[in-house]
Amino acid sequence: MVEYRIDRRSGVATYLQIVQQTQQALRLGLLTPGDKLPTAREVVEATAINPNTVLKAYRELEREGLVEARRGLGTFVRKSLGSAPADSPLRGELVEWAARARAAGLEKDDVAAIFTAVLEEQFAPPRVPATSHAPTEGDPA
Repeated sequence: MVEYRIDRRSGVATYLQIVQQTQQALRLGLLTPGDKLPTAREVVEATAINPNTVLKAYRELEREGLVEARRGLGTFVRKSLGSAPADSPLRGELVEWAARARAAGLEKDDVAAIFTAVLEEQFAPPRVPATSHAPTEGDPA
């Protein structure tokens, strides 16, 4: 079961933190189709947030087609995201890299900035080269 951690200083709306953490758990395979999400009451007890905030997050996840609410039973995962299991060898390599970055004296925000920059480089859409063409009639020369 997923355990939500709310960072009140992040600047990210609480309900969005729940949505993002659920999506993350789905991407890592920590939640799979058929799994039950914690009840709103359980989340409220664990995080001390308003029950309506939890319900708003669950409605958003339902709108995205990731979960479904079953009246009287709870909220269940409908589909998974991604294909990067939590025990992937790539995760282990990333853990080692993060440990080296920390040992080198980098702060969490520094590491996040480097990682984000690399992600942007690696996953940027391919550039389409500009094509030049000979002026045609009516084109300014």
